[in-house]
Amino acid sequence: MNIDRRTVIAGFASLAAASALGPLPARAALTGFRPTGQGRVDHSAFDALLKAHVRPDAQAYNRVDYRGVKANLAALKAYVASLEAINPVGLSRNEAHAYWINLYNAKTLEVVAEAFPVSSIKKINLGGSFLFGSGPWKAKLMTVNGRDLSLDDVEHEIVRPLFGDPMSHYGLNCASYSCPNLATRAFTGANVDAVLRENGVDYVNHPRGVVVSNGRITASKIYSWYAGDFGGKGRLKGHWSSLANPEKAAEIAAATISGYEYDWSINAL
Repeated sequence: MNIDRRTVIAGFASLAAASALGPLPARAALTGFRPTGQGRVDHSAFDALLKAHVRPDAQAYNRVDYRGVKANLAALKAYVASLEAINPVGLSRNEAHAYWINLYNAKTLEVVAEAFPVSSIKKINLGGSFLFGSGPWKAKLMTVNGRDLSLDDVEHEIVRPLFGDPMSHYGLNCASYSCPNLATRAFTGANVDAVLRENGVDYVNHPRGVVVSNGRITASKIYSWYAGDFGGKGRLKGHWSSLANPEKAAEIAAATISGYEYDWSINAL
């Protein structure tokens, strides 16, 4: 295929424009997936898989045994298929919140395990992301209610706009070091709020989430990319302080934000 100079220039211009954008807003919701029922989902199969293959280290950072997951891909794929067969519209709000987070995480685990060993999820170039570049996020990997969905669709057109909860960011796991923990248990309608908060506490109190040094804060780029979900950059310190231990909360209150970083290294053992 021949690509002329104008196409190349336009491409670079688009990248430049993208880098100048502010925080990523939530897209228009796929309102056809809005939960309106009282149904529940059995996530015990995923719970067992997570308990077997996700292991916290001494710093409360959860690492994944992808070789073990790969050896159990049939079970993982069966779980994903069971979720795809459910109509999430018939679920209660909390059950639907848990459903979509688990579907996202289970499919991400599947994608990474199939490609493992791999140094970063961004090396799995199935269809990149406007925000992150290369990776698997735009590939249509799931089908729910007859609609083909990508990981980006689940995060940006379903979870973020339909639930409007910044804590969702502590549940969705992108298989990278700087991402909040992949929980050691499945989300359920009963535990979703508690586990999201637990993950948020672990993240903010870990250096990959928020670091305070010499009165300056370096935070994860999650808080820059999705600042609007947290009420804007002016409210980030308050959000962090609500999850930080008392000593770190005091440090955050006295410090200024100096920048944001992100490590895409795989979250493997």
